Amino acid sequence: MSIEQNIKILCVKNEISLAQLAKRLNMSPQSFNQKLKRESFSLDDLKSIAIVTNCKFDCSFVLASGDKIEL
Repeated sequence: MSIEQNIKILCVKNEISLAQLAKRLNMSPQSFNQKLKRESFSLDDLKSIAIVTNCKFDCSFVLASGDKIEL
């Protein structure tokens, strides 16, 4: 599964939009969407996404419920 798909699943499971995620990351939705389409996220970017969505990051997203989204 692609990083883009995993981030979208993460948003659905956390009941937030991609625009809300972008704002939590202090990015414009447009910039975030461009990064999402290019799949140009660094490891630090992915760690930041985990932090703002209250997940644990270990090369996957682990939700509070224990569900895991593999990268």
